[in-house]
Amino acid sequence: MIDQEMLRRWRLILGRYAEQSMDRAVMSDRDRLMEQSLDYLYSREYEGRGMMRAPAGSGGSLDDSAVTAIDWLQRTRKLFPQEVFERIQHHAVDKYQMTELLKDPAVLRSLEANQALARTLLGLRGRLSAEVRDAVQEIIRKVVDDINRRLRPQFVNALVGRRNRFRRSHVPSAQNFDPRATIAANLRHYDTASKRLVIERPIFNARVKRNLPWDVILCVDQSGSMLDSVMYSAVVAGILASLPAVNVRLVVFDTNVVDLTHIAADPVQVLLTVQLGGGTNIGRALQYCETLVRTPHRTVVALISDFEEGAFPGPLLNSVQRLSESRVKMLGLAALDEGAQPVYDRTMAQRLAGRGMEIAALTPSHFAAWLAEVMG
Repeated sequence: MIDQEMLRRWRLILGRYAEQSMDRAVMSDRDRLMEQSLDYLYSREYEGRGMMRAPAGSGGSLDDSAVTAIDWLQRTRKLFPQEVFERIQHHAVDKYQMTELLKDPAVLRSLEANQALARTLLGLRGRLSAEVRDAVQEIIRKVVDDINRRLRPQFVNALVGRRNRFRRSHVPSAQNFDPRATIAANLRHYDTASKRLVIERPIFNARVKRNLPWDVILCVDQSGSMLDSVMYSAVVAGILASLPAVNVRLVVFDTNVVDLTHIAADPVQVLLTVQLGGGTNIGRALQYCETLVRTPHRTVVALISDFEEGAFPGPLLNSVQRLSESRVKMLGLAALDEGAQPVYDRTMAQRLAGRGMEIAALTPSHFAAWLAEVMG
């Protein structure tokens, strides 16, 4: 006996080219629509390998002349679960380069704003027309806002300090309640008959951000393989820039070095400014960071990179050693892929660690705790 559901699934996977050999598959009308939607995208795989489309009469299709990209996108969204649709959308713009989806602002705004789409748009930014610039910026801002909502509480919580007993708060909180000050302020309300103190006005201490006299220099690799890390680094720089007790410098590099400190507070502007791709000269970037150090014992230099040095490694290793010996806190945050798996040159990481740089492969949220610990 043939498992009809399994046969149906394989029929959808293989597409209309398998129709004759799998004619026993039970296909509903909805299945046919799903097949057509998948065929519109994945038949490009056959064409990319030099194979012809199926001949006329061998099944329905959604050829370019029959439907627009926006029609296909809207139909696909209705046919498939959200998770599947996002994967199909990612394949369309990333794997099969369906640039027709990126030429119309209306189409762009209909796409799901997620990191995969943002990554693709940033990679294709130089090839996009001026007409879609605003739509691209809207998508990037939505993705940045989403990352910011997830990361900001963890950075703020990690970097917020103890109670300030010299400043009062009007916001009641058991954690901030000051019993001694409350008793002193309400002694005149003591009831001698009942021998009870009547609390007319409780006193609460205000919480203040810890005074962190630290300079944080984020040195971010902007080579093509680092796009996800660049997105997170831009958001982290924006969060740190909003904390008044932390001075942030944002430096991005490939074979050239660019100081983006003047726009560090705006992650969207940072992402629209970086030039992704090219080679990697980490040594040159760290040599520039050396010139930014003012108070070494209160400075953190965080290198976000895959440590794939394209230049001779001598200048890089010497720079790390000089910074470390001057009491600068050196952190090396290894690149993570889309699945949060570390992807970096372990040999170079070991050599950097030998010169005084602490190396870790952490998610951005864990980086907050690490940074707070180093500056504590």
